[in-house]
Amino acid sequence: MCLGIPGQIVKIVDAQQHLATVEVSGVRRVISVLLLSEEDLNVGDWVLVHVGFAMAKIDEAEARLTLEQVEKMGREFVNEMDAFRSSQIT
Repeated sequence: MCLGIPGQIVKIVDAQQHLATVEVSGVRRVISVLLLSEEDLNVGDWVLVHVGFAMAKIDEAEARLTLEQVEKMGREFVNEMDAFRSSQIT
């Protein structure tokens, strides 16, 4: 099963290339925010991340609720975090 997990944007790495650093449960990765190029993303915004791509902009309440629910899924959450940790945009 593939899940999207909430991540908070902590840095806009390259606005022209649509790259941002997000933090998910203490892990930081550079991801593509190209799919949300019309959203005017800023540091502090929350996005739903899947395999190195931001899929949707969400609010903080939805992000926290989603994280709580995904963490309850146990192994699936671990698998998604493993995929997030190993993802890298070069």
